[in-house]
Amino acid sequence: MTLPSLAVLAATPDQHARAAGLAERLACPCLDAFSSDYPLLLQCDDDGLALRATGPDAPGLVRVDFVEGALAHRRQFGGGAGQMVARAVGLKGALRPSVLDATAGLGRDAFVLAALGCEVTLLERQPVIAALLEDGLQRALQAGGEVAEIVSRMRFIEVDAIAAMDAWELPIPQVIHLDPMFPHREKSALVKKEMRLFRPLAGDDMDAPALLEAALRLASHRVVVKRARKAPAIEGRAPTAEIAGQSSRYDIYGLRRLA
Repeated sequence: MTLPSLAVLAATPDQHARAAGLAERLACPCLDAFSSDYPLLLQCDDDGLALRATGPDAPGLVRVDFVEGALAHRRQFGGGAGQMVARAVGLKGALRPSVLDATAGLGRDAFVLAALGCEVTLLERQPVIAALLEDGLQRALQAGGEVAEIVSRMRFIEVDAIAAMDAWELPIPQVIHLDPMFPHREKSALVKKEMRLFRPLAGDDMDAPALLEAALRLASHRVVVKRARKAPAIEGRAPTAEIAGQSSRYDIYGLRRLA
């Protein structure tokens, strides 16, 4: 897969050293001023790290923010253990299984589970998305308080999930959470601004069947797969149950009963 042209932008002079280090890590140019010569810019500014497109119809900045905004609201008013992801993973009463989020993305589902008391390991293989997630976790720890306590239950590893699961040496996760990016229909391609930015970077997860099989080999109790409500299940083993919402659903692959 050919990645789009990307550069790292130092939004202010005091961000130059950080931007230069990140550019070296990602093997891309480092800029001190905005340029539309690159379709995507990874921007270092005083609020952290953000991804932006440069085209005329570009969506706004995307950054990982566990402290304020939508995730703060969801933490306080999102429905607790009644949320679909919590039910799919198996939270019930005092039960808080250990979770491996093998397609972490921006870390939103993992943060919800950690906020509810789960220990969560996050894997992300796309380097730019991984950099955004790592930045968000670091800023959350620096913020202190409740948010820092939550992210202390989140362990992030930048790695290919299939390879990592096949060579796993950490404690075996009870539940593995998957949210692979699938081929889209044009009518639904621009629903979220994150997808407009991330799809050129991450592409479609054409290895999703292998990802599911690796998860089924590793998880001790359950694998859950987040899907669009009308999307087909991943090719291969059939799910044993599902939980459906208005726009999405979870396919559940039960291996042992959680208790």
